[in-house]
Amino acid sequence: MHTFLSVLRVLLLLLIVPVVAGAQVSVIGELSQDRDAKPGDTYEGSVTIRNDTDEPQDAKVYQTDYLFRFDGTNDYGTPVSHPRSNAQWVSFSPAFLTIPPQATMTVNYTVNVPAGVNLSGTYWSMLMVEGVPKSSPESSAPGAKKKDEMGIMQMIRYGIQVATTIAQTGTKKINFIDAKLVVPEKGKRALQIDIENTGEIGIRPEVYVELFDQQGVSRGKYPGTRYRMYPGTSVRQTINLSEVKAGTYKALVVVDAGGEDIFGAEYTLQL
Repeated sequence: MHTFLSVLRVLLLLLIVPVVAGAQVSVIGELSQDRDAKPGDTYEGSVTIRNDTDEPQDAKVYQTDYLFRFDGTNDYGTPVSHPRSNAQWVSFSPAFLTIPPQATMTVNYTVNVPAGVNLSGTYWSMLMVEGVPKSSPESSAPGAKKKDEMGIMQMIRYGIQVATTIAQTGTKKINFIDAKLVVPEKGKRALQIDIENTGEIGIRPEVYVELFDQQGVSRGKYPGTRYRMYPGTSVRQTINLSEVKAGTYKALVVVDAGGEDIFGAEYTLQL
Protein backbone atom coordinates (compact mmCIF):
# COMPACT_ATOMS: atom_id res chain seq x y z
CA MET A 1 0.00 0.00 0.00
CA HIS A 2 1.61 3.30 1.06
CA THR A 3 4.92 2.18 2.18
CA PHE A 4 5.97 1.21 -0.64
CA LEU A 5 4.23 -0.05 1.64
CA SER A 6 7.64 -1.31 2.00
CA VAL A 7 7.90 -1.72 -1.84
CA LEU A 8 7.08 1.18 -4.10
CA ARG A 9 6.71 0.36 -7.77
CA VAL A 10 5.12 3.12 -9.78
CA LEU A 11 3.95 2.15 -13.24
CA LEU A 12 3.99 5.11 -15.57
CA LEU A 13 2.34 5.21 -18.98
CA LEU A 14 4.21 7.69 -21.13
CA LEU A 15 3.56 8.68 -24.73
CA ILE A 16 7.08 8.29 -26.07
CA VAL A 17 7.96 5.26 -28.19
CA PRO A 18 6.14 2.17 -29.50
CA VAL A 19 7.42 -0.36 -26.97
CA VAL A 20 5.70 -2.00 -24.01
CA ALA A 21 8.47 -2.94 -21.59
CA GLY A 22 10.97 -0.86 -19.64
CA ALA A 23 14.54 -1.70 -18.71
CA GLN A 24 14.89 -4.70 -16.43
CA VAL A 25 16.56 -3.30 -13.32
CA SER A 26 15.59 -3.77 -9.68
CA VAL A 27 16.62 -2.47 -6.27
CA ILE A 28 18.08 -4.89 -3.73
CA GLY A 29 17.43 -4.39 -0.02
CA GLU A 30 15.24 -2.15 2.08
CA LEU A 31 13.24 0.58 0.39
CA SER A 32 13.06 2.59 3.62
CA GLN A 33 16.30 3.79 5.19
CA ASP A 34 15.88 5.51 8.56
CA ARG A 35 18.53 7.10 10.77
CA ASP A 36 18.63 9.15 13.95
CA ALA A 37 21.00 12.13 13.82
CA LYS A 38 21.74 15.44 15.48
CA PRO A 39 21.97 18.87 13.84
CA GLY A 40 25.40 19.17 12.22
CA ASP A 41 25.77 15.39 11.78
CA THR A 42 26.74 13.76 8.49
CA TYR A 43 25.96 10.15 7.64
CA GLU A 44 26.10 7.93 4.58
CA GLY A 45 24.01 5.24 2.96
CA SER A 46 23.77 3.30 -0.28
CA VAL A 47 21.30 1.82 -2.75
CA THR A 48 22.14 -1.34 -4.70
CA ILE A 49 20.69 -1.68 -8.21
CA ARG A 50 20.67 -4.99 -10.08
CA ASN A 51 20.51 -5.73 -13.80
CA ASP A 52 18.28 -8.80 -14.16
CA THR A 53 19.01 -9.34 -17.86
CA ASP A 54 21.77 -10.72 -20.08
CA GLU A 55 22.63 -7.39 -21.67
CA PRO A 56 23.72 -3.99 -20.31
CA GLN A 57 20.96 -1.84 -18.86
CA ASP A 58 20.81 1.87 -18.01
CA ALA A 59 19.23 3.34 -14.89
CA LYS A 60 18.82 6.90 -13.66
CA VAL A 61 18.50 8.20 -10.11
CA TYR A 62 16.75 11.39 -9.04
CA GLN A 63 15.02 12.95 -6.03
CA THR A 64 11.38 13.61 -5.17
CA ASP A 65 9.40 14.37 -2.05
CA TYR A 66 6.73 11.95 -0.83
CA LEU A 67 3.34 12.43 0.84
CA PHE A 68 0.36 10.08 1.06
CA ARG A 69 -3.22 10.11 2.33
CA PHE A 70 -5.73 7.59 3.60
CA ASP A 71 -7.77 7.86 0.39
CA GLY A 72 -4.91 6.27 -1.57
CA THR A 73 -3.50 9.43 -3.13
CA ASN A 74 0.29 9.81 -3.32
CA ASP A 75 2.23 12.99 -4.05
CA TYR A 76 5.76 12.67 -5.42
CA GLY A 77 6.44 16.39 -5.35
CA THR A 78 9.50 18.29 -6.42
CA PRO A 79 12.28 18.29 -3.81
CA VAL A 80 11.65 20.58 -0.82
CA SER A 81 7.96 20.93 -1.70
CA HIS A 82 6.86 20.48 1.93
CA PRO A 83 8.37 21.75 5.21
CA ARG A 84 9.57 18.32 6.38
CA SER A 85 11.51 17.47 3.23
CA ASN A 86 15.18 16.61 3.78
CA ALA A 87 15.94 16.56 0.04
CA GLN A 88 18.34 19.49 0.34
CA TRP A 89 20.36 17.54 2.90
CA VAL A 90 20.87 14.57 0.55
CA SER A 91 23.56 14.34 -2.14
CA PHE A 92 24.11 11.19 -4.21
CA SER A 93 26.25 9.76 -6.99
CA PRO A 94 26.09 8.56 -9.69
CA ALA A 95 22.85 9.87 -11.19
CA PHE A 96 23.14 7.66 -14.28
CA LEU A 97 24.44 4.08 -14.44
CA THR A 98 25.10 1.50 -17.12
CA ILE A 99 24.94 -1.85 -15.35
CA PRO A 100 26.66 -4.89 -16.89
CA PRO A 101 24.59 -8.06 -17.52
CA GLN A 102 23.50 -9.91 -14.35
CA ALA A 103 25.53 -7.48 -12.24
CA THR A 104 24.92 -4.93 -9.49
CA MET A 105 26.08 -1.35 -8.99
CA THR A 106 25.81 0.96 -5.99
CA VAL A 107 24.57 4.52 -5.64
CA ASN A 108 26.07 6.17 -2.56
CA TYR A 109 24.38 9.04 -0.77
CA THR A 110 25.36 11.43 2.00
CA VAL A 111 23.00 13.23 4.38
CA ASN A 112 24.27 16.51 5.85
CA VAL A 113 21.94 17.57 8.67
CA PRO A 114 22.11 21.36 8.94
CA ALA A 115 23.38 22.92 12.13
CA GLY A 116 22.21 26.16 13.69
CA VAL A 117 18.54 25.73 12.77
CA ASN A 118 15.55 24.66 14.83
CA LEU A 119 14.89 21.04 13.86
CA SER A 120 12.53 18.63 15.59
CA GLY A 121 11.19 15.20 14.66
CA THR A 122 11.39 13.41 11.29
CA TYR A 123 12.35 14.74 7.85
CA TRP A 124 12.30 12.64 4.69
CA SER A 125 12.46 12.47 0.89
CA MET A 126 12.86 9.87 -1.85
CA LEU A 127 15.61 8.62 -4.13
CA MET A 128 13.93 7.32 -7.29
CA VAL A 129 15.55 4.60 -9.39
CA GLU A 130 14.16 4.22 -12.90
CA GLY A 131 15.24 1.93 -15.71
CA VAL A 132 16.02 3.62 -19.02
CA PRO A 133 14.75 1.65 -22.05
CA LYS A 134 17.10 1.28 -24.98
CA SER A 135 14.55 3.04 -27.16
CA SER A 136 14.67 6.16 -24.95
CA PRO A 137 16.60 9.28 -26.01
CA GLU A 138 18.36 9.00 -22.62
CA SER A 139 19.77 5.55 -23.41
CA SER A 140 23.51 5.05 -23.79
CA ALA A 141 22.97 2.02 -26.05
CA PRO A 142 24.32 2.25 -29.62
CA GLY A 143 21.58 3.20 -32.04
CA ALA A 144 19.24 4.52 -29.32
CA LYS A 145 16.52 6.78 -30.67
CA LYS A 146 17.45 10.42 -30.23
CA LYS A 147 14.03 11.91 -30.78
CA ASP A 148 10.61 11.29 -29.29
CA GLU A 149 8.02 9.27 -31.14
CA MET A 150 4.38 8.67 -30.32
CA GLY A 151 3.53 5.41 -28.62
CA ILE A 152 3.02 3.77 -25.22
CA MET A 153 5.84 2.71 -22.92
CA GLN A 154 5.56 1.11 -19.48
CA MET A 155 8.11 2.37 -16.98
CA ILE A 156 8.91 0.86 -13.58
CA ARG A 157 10.54 2.95 -10.90
CA TYR A 158 11.55 2.20 -7.34
CA GLY A 159 11.44 4.73 -4.53
CA ILE A 160 13.81 4.57 -1.57
CA GLN A 161 12.63 6.58 1.41
CA VAL A 162 15.51 8.38 3.13
CA ALA A 163 14.29 9.53 6.55
CA THR A 164 16.19 11.44 9.24
CA THR A 165 14.85 11.77 12.77
CA ILE A 166 16.48 14.43 14.92
CA ALA A 167 17.55 12.47 17.98
CA GLN A 168 15.63 13.01 21.23
CA THR A 169 13.26 15.58 19.74
CA GLY A 170 9.67 15.68 18.57
CA THR A 171 6.31 14.44 19.75
CA LYS A 172 4.07 11.58 18.71
CA LYS A 173 0.39 12.31 18.16
CA ILE A 174 -2.46 10.59 16.31
CA ASN A 175 -5.80 11.85 15.00
CA PHE A 176 -8.65 9.42 14.29
CA ILE A 177 -10.26 10.88 11.17
CA ASP A 178 -13.12 8.43 10.65
CA ALA A 179 -14.27 4.89 11.44
CA LYS A 180 -17.08 2.88 9.86
CA LEU A 181 -18.16 -0.65 9.01
CA VAL A 182 -17.63 -1.62 5.38
CA VAL A 183 -18.16 -4.63 3.13
CA PRO A 184 -14.84 -4.99 1.24
CA GLU A 185 -16.23 -7.95 -0.70
CA LYS A 186 -19.31 -10.16 -0.71
CA GLY A 187 -19.68 -12.11 2.51
CA LYS A 188 -17.03 -10.06 4.33
CA ARG A 189 -17.21 -7.18 6.78
CA ALA A 190 -14.53 -4.97 8.23
CA LEU A 191 -13.94 -1.92 10.37
CA GLN A 192 -12.39 0.83 8.25
CA ILE A 193 -10.36 3.36 10.25
CA ASP A 194 -8.63 6.44 8.82
CA ILE A 195 -5.70 7.60 10.95
CA GLU A 196 -3.49 10.67 10.62
CA ASN A 197 -0.06 11.34 12.09
CA THR A 198 -0.40 14.82 13.57
CA GLY A 199 2.85 14.62 15.53
CA GLU A 200 6.43 15.42 14.58
CA ILE A 201 7.96 11.94 14.44
CA GLY A 202 7.62 9.23 11.81
CA ILE A 203 6.09 6.06 13.28
CA ARG A 204 5.15 2.52 12.23
CA PRO A 205 2.58 1.71 14.90
CA GLU A 206 0.91 -1.53 15.85
CA VAL A 207 -2.85 -1.15 15.31
CA TYR A 208 -5.59 -3.44 16.58
CA VAL A 209 -9.26 -3.48 17.56
CA GLU A 210 -10.46 -5.13 20.76
CA LEU A 211 -14.18 -5.94 20.92
CA PHE A 212 -16.21 -6.03 24.15
CA ASP A 213 -19.72 -7.44 24.44
CA GLN A 214 -22.55 -5.74 26.31
CA GLN A 215 -21.38 -7.34 29.56
CA GLY A 216 -17.95 -5.78 29.11
CA VAL A 217 -16.25 -9.10 28.34
CA SER A 218 -13.48 -9.02 25.74
CA ARG A 219 -14.37 -11.01 22.64
CA GLY A 220 -10.98 -10.82 21.00
CA LYS A 221 -8.35 -8.62 19.41
CA TYR A 222 -8.22 -8.13 15.66
CA PRO A 223 -4.95 -6.86 14.14
CA GLY A 224 -4.45 -4.18 11.53
CA THR A 225 -1.38 -3.53 9.39
CA ARG A 226 1.84 -1.80 10.49
CA TYR A 227 1.99 1.03 7.98
CA ARG A 228 4.72 3.65 8.02
CA MET A 229 3.32 7.10 8.84
CA TYR A 230 5.28 10.32 8.48
CA PRO A 231 4.13 13.61 10.08
CA GLY A 232 1.19 15.02 8.14
CA THR A 233 0.43 11.75 6.34
CA SER A 234 -2.51 9.41 6.89
CA VAL A 235 -3.39 5.77 6.27
CA ARG A 236 -6.50 3.61 6.05
CA GLN A 237 -6.74 0.49 8.20
CA THR A 238 -9.25 -2.16 7.11
CA ILE A 239 -9.58 -4.69 9.92
CA ASN A 240 -11.38 -7.93 9.11
CA LEU A 241 -14.31 -8.70 11.45
CA SER A 242 -15.99 -11.32 9.25
CA GLU A 243 -15.73 -14.07 11.89
CA VAL A 244 -17.32 -12.02 14.70
CA LYS A 245 -20.81 -13.13 15.74
CA ALA A 246 -23.70 -10.74 15.17
CA GLY A 247 -24.38 -8.36 18.05
CA THR A 248 -23.59 -4.98 19.58
CA TYR A 249 -20.02 -4.34 20.66
CA LYS A 250 -17.81 -1.64 22.06
CA ALA A 251 -14.76 -1.41 19.82
CA LEU A 252 -11.52 -0.08 21.32
CA VAL A 253 -9.16 0.95 18.52
CA VAL A 254 -5.55 1.03 19.75
CA VAL A 255 -2.60 2.66 17.97
CA ASP A 256 0.61 1.66 19.76
CA ALA A 257 3.41 3.95 18.58
CA GLY A 258 5.98 2.50 20.99
CA GLY A 259 7.01 3.24 24.55
CA GLU A 260 4.38 5.22 26.42
CA ASP A 261 2.85 6.59 23.22
CA ILE A 262 -0.38 4.60 22.95
CA PHE A 263 -3.53 6.17 21.51
CA GLY A 264 -7.09 4.88 21.55
CA ALA A 265 -10.61 5.60 20.36
CA GLU A 266 -13.86 3.88 21.24
CA TYR A 267 -16.80 3.15 18.93
CA THR A 268 -20.07 1.24 19.17
CA LEU A 269 -20.51 -1.39 16.43
CA GLN A 270 -23.68 -3.19 15.40
CA LEU A 271 -22.57 -6.35 13.59
